[in-house]
Amino acid sequence: IGSQKNNTPPSAEGQFVPVSIYICPQAYDAVEPLDLEEFLMSQLRSGDSALMQEFGDFPDDDLKVEQVEKECRTIRHSVPEDGVELDPHVRDCVKSYTQPWLVVSRSPLTLFSLYFPTPNRDTTLTPLFLSLPQVKSPTLTTLTDDSGRTLTSSDFNLRCLTPDQRVEGLLAFSSHEELDRFNQESRQGNRHPELFALYPPADEVRRGDSVFVNSNVDEPIFATMALYDLKEKKKISEDFYCDLNSEQFKNFLRPHTPHVDHSTLARSAIFSITYPAPDIFLVIKIEKVLQQGEISDCADPYITFRECDSAKNKDKLEKLRGQAEAFCQRLGRYRMPFAWATVNIMEVISTAAVDRDVTDSDSLRGGKSSSIDRRAQLPRRNSERYSTIEEQLCNVSAFKPATITISTIFKQEGDRLSDEDLLKFLAEIKKTSTPQRRVKTISGCIKLDMSPVHDTPLACLSTELIPLIPVAEKNVRPIKEVLEFPSSEVYVPHNIYRNLLYVYPQRLNFVNRLTSARNITIKIQFMSGEDPSCSLPVIFGKSSGAEFLKEVYTPVTYHNKSPDFYEEVKLALPARPTERHHLLFTFYHISCQQKQNQSGSCETLIGYSWLPILNSDRLQTGQFCLPIILERLPVNYSLHTPEVPPVKWMESHKGLFNLEIQAVSSVHTQDNHLERFFTLCHALEGGATFPLRVREEKIPENKLEHELKLSIISLSSSSLEPLVLFLHLVLDKLFTLIMQPMVIAGQTANLAQIAFESVVSIVNSLHNSQELIRDQQGRNSLLATYLYWVFRLPDPPRDVQNAGSRYSTMGRATAATVGTMLLQSRVRSSSNPDIPAPHTSAEDAEVKNILSVLTTVCVVSLLQQFHEELALQMVVSTGVCRENAYKYAWFFFELLVKSMAQHVSQLDKQSVPRRSRFSDRFKDDITTIVSVVTAEIGTILVKQQKEVEQAEKVNISLAFFLYDLMSLMDRGFVFQLVKNYCNQMSAKSLSMPTLISMRLEFLRILCSHEHYLNLSLFFSSPASAPASPCPSISSQSSGSCSFQEQQRILALFELSQEFKQQHYLTGLLLTELSAALDMESEGYGNRKAINAIYSLLCSHDLDHRCIKTEVRSKVAALYLPLVGIIIDSTNYLDFTGTYTDTGGPEDDLENTPLINQSVAMAIAGNPFNTLGRNVLVSMQGKSIATLAADTSRHLLVCFLWVMKNADRSLIQRWTVDMPPSQLNKLLELLTICVSCFEYRVMSTQALQKSQQAKLQLEEALLRGMGARGEMMRRVGGNVFPVTSRNIAWNCFSNLRWRKDLTQWRQTNDRQDKYVATCVPEALISGNLATESNLIVLDLLETIVQVRKTLYDSVVGGVLKVLLHSLTCNQSTTFLSHTFSTLRALVVKFGDLLFEEEAEQCADLCQKVLQYCSSPIDENRSQACATLYLIMRYSYSNNFSRVKMQVTMSLASLVGKSSDFQEEYLRRSLRTILAYAEEDTEMQNTQLPSQADELLRNLNSILSDTVKMREFQEDPEMLMDLMYRIAKGYQTSPDLRLTWLQNMAEKHNNRKCYTESAMCLVHAAALVAEYLSMLEDHKYLPVGSVTFQNISPNVLEESAVSDDILSPDEDGVCSGRYFTESGLVGLLEQAAELFSNGGLYEAVNEVYKIIVPILEAHRDFRKLASTHDKLQRAFDNIIQKGHKRMFGTYFRVGFYGTKFGDLDEREFIYKEPGITHLPEISHRLENFYSQCFGDDTLIMIKDSTPVDRKQLNPNKAYIQITYVEPYFDDYEMKDRLTNFEKNFNLRRFMYTTPFTKTGRPRGELYEQYKRKTILTTMHAFPYVKTRINVIQKEEFDLTPIEVAIEDMQKKTRELAVATHREQPDAKMLQMLLQGSVGATVNQGPLEVAQVFLNEIPADPKLFRHHNKLRLCFKEFIMRCGEAVEKNKHLITSDQKEYQQELKKNYNRLRESLRPMLERKIPELYKPIIRPRDSFKRLSFRRAQEENS
Repeated sequence: IGSQKNNTPPSAEGQFVPVSIYICPQAYDAVEPLDLEEFLMSQLRSGDSALMQEFGDFPDDDLKVEQVEKECRTIRHSVPEDGVELDPHVRDCVKSYTQPWLVVSRSPLTLFSLYFPTPNRDTTLTPLFLSLPQVKSPTLTTLTDDSGRTLTSSDFNLRCLTPDQRVEGLLAFSSHEELDRFNQESRQGNRHPELFALYPPADEVRRGDSVFVNSNVDEPIFATMALYDLKEKKKISEDFYCDLNSEQFKNFLRPHTPHVDHSTLARSAIFSITYPAPDIFLVIKIEKVLQQGEISDCADPYITFRECDSAKNKDKLEKLRGQAEAFCQRLGRYRMPFAWATVNIMEVISTAAVDRDVTDSDSLRGGKSSSIDRRAQLPRRNSERYSTIEEQLCNVSAFKPATITISTIFKQEGDRLSDEDLLKFLAEIKKTSTPQRRVKTISGCIKLDMSPVHDTPLACLSTELIPLIPVAEKNVRPIKEVLEFPSSEVYVPHNIYRNLLYVYPQRLNFVNRLTSARNITIKIQFMSGEDPSCSLPVIFGKSSGAEFLKEVYTPVTYHNKSPDFYEEVKLALPARPTERHHLLFTFYHISCQQKQNQSGSCETLIGYSWLPILNSDRLQTGQFCLPIILERLPVNYSLHTPEVPPVKWMESHKGLFNLEIQAVSSVHTQDNHLERFFTLCHALEGGATFPLRVREEKIPENKLEHELKLSIISLSSSSLEPLVLFLHLVLDKLFTLIMQPMVIAGQTANLAQIAFESVVSIVNSLHNSQELIRDQQGRNSLLATYLYWVFRLPDPPRDVQNAGSRYSTMGRATAATVGTMLLQSRVRSSSNPDIPAPHTSAEDAEVKNILSVLTTVCVVSLLQQFHEELALQMVVSTGVCRENAYKYAWFFFELLVKSMAQHVSQLDKQSVPRRSRFSDRFKDDITTIVSVVTAEIGTILVKQQKEVEQAEKVNISLAFFLYDLMSLMDRGFVFQLVKNYCNQMSAKSLSMPTLISMRLEFLRILCSHEHYLNLSLFFSSPASAPASPCPSISSQSSGSCSFQEQQRILALFELSQEFKQQHYLTGLLLTELSAALDMESEGYGNRKAINAIYSLLCSHDLDHRCIKTEVRSKVAALYLPLVGIIIDSTNYLDFTGTYTDTGGPEDDLENTPLINQSVAMAIAGNPFNTLGRNVLVSMQGKSIATLAADTSRHLLVCFLWVMKNADRSLIQRWTVDMPPSQLNKLLELLTICVSCFEYRVMSTQALQKSQQAKLQLEEALLRGMGARGEMMRRVGGNVFPVTSRNIAWNCFSNLRWRKDLTQWRQTNDRQDKYVATCVPEALISGNLATESNLIVLDLLETIVQVRKTLYDSVVGGVLKVLLHSLTCNQSTTFLSHTFSTLRALVVKFGDLLFEEEAEQCADLCQKVLQYCSSPIDENRSQACATLYLIMRYSYSNNFSRVKMQVTMSLASLVGKSSDFQEEYLRRSLRTILAYAEEDTEMQNTQLPSQADELLRNLNSILSDTVKMREFQEDPEMLMDLMYRIAKGYQTSPDLRLTWLQNMAEKHNNRKCYTESAMCLVHAAALVAEYLSMLEDHKYLPVGSVTFQNISPNVLEESAVSDDILSPDEDGVCSGRYFTESGLVGLLEQAAELFSNGGLYEAVNEVYKIIVPILEAHRDFRKLASTHDKLQRAFDNIIQKGHKRMFGTYFRVGFYGTKFGDLDEREFIYKEPGITHLPEISHRLENFYSQCFGDDTLIMIKDSTPVDRKQLNPNKAYIQITYVEPYFDDYEMKDRLTNFEKNFNLRRFMYTTPFTKTGRPRGELYEQYKRKTILTTMHAFPYVKTRINVIQKEEFDLTPIEVAIEDMQKKTRELAVATHREQPDAKMLQMLLQGSVGATVNQGPLEVAQVFLNEIPADPKLFRHHNKLRLCFKEFIMRCGEAVEKNKHLITSDQKEYQQELKKNYNRLRESLRPMLERKIPELYKPIIRPRDSFKRLSFRRAQEENS
């Protein structure tokens, strides 16, 4: 379509890009917006300001910049020790960790942006009574109980019942207006203000946790615990020390621990596990005081002494105790390794979490677990690795507290103490549960309590020993937090000051040394100088000792010259380490045994080693191997590494001591690039001396700029972890460089561009890292957090006067000159002086202008504004940098917004109007940026299909950017940007769906703006109808109102150009919606568009600012065009209802619509059976639904909301002026609304749940907290909770960082929320159904009240909607209002209704009657009142018709519903009678007596029903009864028709399609009778005679002829079926059913009657489909001809008084195709034995005649015999096909074998057979499946006749098998075997020998003898043919078999020959003497010749 055209996107390069364009519809372009600021000013001057004030005015600014104190988990911030001058880097770090967050937040009004406040469930909901379909049919037991009281009309008097309560004031209104007013007031009472509060809500998340360990060791010893991750082969926590020693033992050690700090008494610890893995072990190492002897010697007593032997070993134990005490006194400060134990804590957790619900990875990753400064826990979100772990094992959050007892304690092996050995042991334990080398175990047990930590417990200490909040009141035993060493990188920036060093001595090697040094310990100290007094108390103490120590000793391994160590020494590093700080190691030998001559120290010095902390100003960490010095330490040794001094080294300076050092520091970067960058930046800030030393190199001042640029460039190549850890600091520094030009060596350095590029590249690498988590919008979470909480405008220099400062700044006095310089440099930009100024003159003018401003306005900042510089950098960037800057535009957009917000917050708001907050240059830059980003999006969409997701993300970022600019800049300017965006997007050659989708997402975000309503100028919309020049609308037709006025009102409901301009955003959104709906297919587009509107209305509905009605009506008026759009799109809606819950009415057999819907609709819609959920089918024809059900529902709820809240007078005017076609569409839409919001029945389990919920509900109602109050509490109460655990991440769920939630998924996943909701789902959806239906009702009332003209069509239409709403499940509340409205219609338009709307009236009667039988009193009383009014107002002229309709409705109701409760209906009838008797006005008319008669008639129908109820389980009896009822209505054709239809429906439910079809054929014949009386058309059937070909039974319908009833009488034959289309409809349904039943021939007969009628009507479409159906029927006959299974028939006889009127009656039952005798026998036996009891019923097994005298009178007998259809020979000529032999059957036969002796079977010569032929009253198939037998004939066959019959049968079978088209070899051989087989008993040969061997003596038998002989002749001939045939069929392996057959055949033929050739001569003599001699002669001659 597109024309080639050059389009220049504003790109910096300015290339020309040819673009081909789709031509979008004109209406789709965005219009020119109003100048909003201007309009507002004028508006404020005019009178509309009141409403604006109401809406919180246009807030001065809704963004506020505030400082939020960092929530600190500890009671004070962790900061370095006082009194030290900090180095600038440390100072920056500490400042960054402790300064408050800077947050730009929306003012508190921001509760409702579009992220739905959860509509709360504790809303004050009206408890509902729903009139749902009642319970299913009664079970048989209740049936038999009832059977005692068979009620009939005669014995049940209505008057003995008490009537229900009457509806008050039924007739007490003076005028119609008063009635309407009264109804409206009652409707408006107790309504829900918020429609959307009833829509279902969202869900919340859980948090992940740590592990809590208590230890309980029963031993006077010391424990060290730590976690190890076996898979990663790594220790993953620091050590936790505890002991459970008694006071007595502590006293032993008192000399060595002079004082004990409270913090060291902890026995519980909190371990954090960031990456839960299956193999995490808790290892407990146990040490004791050093003793003499190997570990095994010391452990020996524990291994050998058992508890039980304590008496024996008492002395030994005493001795040991004494020794222990001595060792404690002497060696108390030294320890020795003793034992260890372990437990896999993940196993404990997974078993302790048995009943947990499996957490999805999301709740662990995205939960609120992260505390901002427990960095150990944060990575859950930031590392994607997390999600790959086997999570089912690692669900740390769900386990239950558990107590673990460890009974296996392993003895330590002196030579296997290192961590490597430990990990090997653990691996073995994992495989086999014990270490491989038999490690000895020590008896004893360790008990641990383990539980998840949800909240920080009391008295907790951080790893730096600072108390955590909450602090304990008294001296509670503390709990320690154990620092985690995560098993892999953690990507979370540092946020507290932490500076720890861990020293791990690993191994000593003194093997080659010949000294006696064998019990070696190392004393470790941290020194600040070389004097012994310089030892610093920075080493963390262990348990029960001092908090900080100056020295520690490692445990001693006895007699080991090369010991391994597992000690961990934890130090607090000083904030400013110097080159003097070092670690000092002193090695000692410990003498365990005191020698006699030796007193004093037990230590013998071996040597020293040391390690400086810094190396070239950098912290030393990693593995070291140090030599050991043997002499005293030389002077200044600490300044060198242990290499240099010429002193005496052990083993000639060889490295003998291995150790590892690790730092956990948030100050030391431990990364070269970062360290260099920070050092150079600090040099710039002044105070540095040149040349600057960076590690090894020295940098002179003139090289500084170059070096700095290099370090900036290399930033992004530093490794990811340190970069992330110091991310906040790095970005802060870079932003400072962007903003402030620096003076270096007297030159101004421009680092802005390089710094900007570096920022872009860091942003890029963070986004591209696989390790880091991104949110839904693909934004890196770290950057998002930084922007939200951390970023602030770079500080201006601290001290302007400070000469050393390197900022290029000046004093205040020169402000103006600075300004000039700045402005001129602005033309060039500080960042890139090489970009020349493009044009000067205009520039100069601008400079002058601004200078004049500068002098007047105080200069806020001397420096370049950050946002301006940033925008400029974005505009001028090029290449990869530009590409990435726009790819991750979200980051720069947020940066701009936050800096602009800070800028605005510093301005003087009063004197700077909104327009002048930002310079024009800046606005131009913004315009360019937006334009470039839009072009980017378009380019991606057109060229790179794969990157669509990227385009969507950028699109969303752009939208949020403009969203924010609305709060900061001139809003008119932002609207221009929006317009440019929309039109620029449309200009791209995108497909409409893509275009709409992008624009929609964009607009949806803009519309979620806090002040969206104000931005859309909602207050300027017409809230109410303009005062009309003509008098009151309702009192006079609107004809006199001016035409313009009418057009103006109608225009409000259309999307006009003016509307789009005035209400800019709304206009754009509605344009998208209508474009989306116009697209042909159901796309993502229209769903998105509808959801956007829906979300918006949701937010208005729940917005506390919209509580007032006038505000609401204004807001609703903003969406009036939406109503127009929805009405036009009615065709696209799916109104089948949304979700069908199980157990809903749809599943109920009784509720299935009659037979075939499409056929039913061909008739004008059937009032009795198909009204209801199917009324909508008529609309379905218009267009295929293109919207999904839930989307349609959203759209409709929007429509209802507007209708509910729009001003009533406006709606009245609109409906008055509406053209009829539009009005019909509106009514259709209302019908759809009713269907869509029908109350869905909950499943049964849900109903049970609601019982318990009821209590909670009542409580909620009592508390009286309204929906709104509660919702505000939920949504608003937590506007900005900044608590430690949710700071970093909760920001996403609050305020604007919810941008990542813009996938606004309204809660579609409702299923599993059920249990959680405190008010059950049923109640909410019930209230929603009620409210939405009441809105429809309000609208209907409005329509009826204002449309005084065109009443007939209007009232009919309204009635249709009302009736439809009665068909759906409704609440009592709604029903009572609906009935009021119906009564008002009857009162106001009674005559019209009864005359014009006869069909609707019939529907009305049926619906009202149905509610008269409701078990709910309220519904019943409303329905009774309505029915009485119908009777009363129709009395004058239409009463007979109404009577007829009521009677028919009742008949239909009663016949169809099996669970119909007649007692309620009787009570209703009594109530109506009471109304008639109490109605004083009507007393002197015939009404009371007429009503009495009608009600009596209804009562008798009810009594028949009761009978039917008894036989509910016996289908045949039920049908008999229904048939009898139908017969009783022979004089009332309408009712007879109804009952025939009821029967059809019942048959159809039982899948008896043929019978169902017959019922409809009878109904059609009935209609034909009446039509032929009324009209004499050739093409119509002549009464029922015409139907004879279908079934002769139909003639019974002609009994109803004109001598009984004249069809002209009022009310008779008035149903919709007594028309030609009704007749055709019935016949079409019948044909369909015949087809279902496989009787295709009957289909043809039926269509023979239909075709002439269709031809007469020239209905060629119907004729085409008819012939199509006929062709299908004939095709079926050809294909399925002989394969069709027709019925099977049985004779059933009932004997015994128990059967009542069935006694001694016989029936033929028709059963489905292949039914065996046992099946029917079993069915009847089951049923009747339930009725009479098992022991009463007897089944007679044989078919002999039953002798009544021999039966027991107290029993019931049933005899069942299989019968076959029986035809005389003459009939067989006509019945050729299978179908003909199975259709129209009246005679059936069964045979009974007997012998004269009384036995049933005997020898051939004595075997007789009796044939019984039964004739039925009607022919099968009939309207019933069983028919009475009316005649019985019997005749007996003699033995020879039996033989003849058998032989004929055999011969026939052989002939058939031989001559089949496709012969069946097996079948043929079976028959041959039975015929010629040698061994066949009573076979043909034996029959011949018995009957043909000799000629009978009795001449009577001659003929039989001859007949048998001829039969045999034919038989032998057929056998020959069969043998020949078989020859051709056999396979090669059957040749022998064939020869055998042939031999047998020949033998049989030879045996039979003599018998077959012998004739009886007498038979060939003439019996009659002919008179004619010639004939006689010839006859004789013939005889002679023969002989």
